[in-house]
Amino acid sequence: MKSTVEKSVEQFLRTLRERNASAHTIKAYTGDLAVFASYIGTRDWKAIDHLAIRGFLSHLYERGLSKTSVARALAAVRSLYRWLAQEGVVEQNPAALVSTPKLPKKLPRVPTIEEMNSVLEGAMPEVAAFPERDRLIFELLYGCGIRNSELTGINLDDIRLSNEAILIRGKGKKERYVPFGDSVRVALKHYLPARQSVFTEKRKSIPALLINQRGGRLTTRSVGRIIKKVAVAKGLSPDVHPHTLRHAFGTHLLEEGADLRSIQEMLGHERLSTTQRYTQLSMKHMLEVYDRTHPRAK
Repeated sequence: MKSTVEKSVEQFLRTLRERNASAHTIKAYTGDLAVFASYIGTRDWKAIDHLAIRGFLSHLYERGLSKTSVARALAAVRSLYRWLAQEGVVEQNPAALVSTPKLPKKLPRVPTIEEMNSVLEGAMPEVAAFPERDRLIFELLYGCGIRNSELTGINLDDIRLSNEAILIRGKGKKERYVPFGDSVRVALKHYLPARQSVFTEKRKSIPALLINQRGGRLTTRSVGRIIKKVAVAKGLSPDVHPHTLRHAFGTHLLEEGADLRSIQEMLGHERLSTTQRYTQLSMKHMLEVYDRTHPRAK
């Protein structure tokens, strides 16, 4: 028989699905809350206090989980409690009394504008299996600042060539238009005939903008591999991945004088605080430039 906590977890996850929460969130919460339910066992909500939740976190550390994973599990439990309060099942949220594990502030190393130009200028390297498509991938990720999942979700019909904008489906099925410039337009012009010839050869057609050489929709995993291969061949660090280009987009816009609100809109951030991380990145970059270049700083 299912415990009280297990039953509530099932209902909570069902609610998340109904609210169109991202698949990534649902998957993470499902795993974390299953561990929580099995740790709590047959106790009901009244018997679970902040000490029980601290015990759960200690249990996760004992299992060898990292601070990041433990913080994620605590966030899942807090979300569950917020929902329980809305449903009138609990009056207090003991998880709110438990502090989040202190995580190291890791800001990603963002390629400089010069480094990005060196990747995008000139021909794609020989490792690029489908050079027209691979250039378009780089131009879209860096030129529009979109997420990897948003990139692979683009259909041909989402491109408004006359308006120079692309319809992007973001997290939680939120839609936004993202502008694109000349570089993306030129890359599209070269890629679209190459895409069509794959379909002609395979005698099939799908709505996806980005396809593999078999004529199927490109996956996020494939995009990650393509980015790494091309970046390394062009002399960038091997830890470059699709999200690095999104960070570069935000940081470089800020460095060139764009305001945070516009960047927030283009990146599709729900909260401005998420966009403000780019200010930290930009400040760090400015200080490095200052230390390197100002005669009184040497």
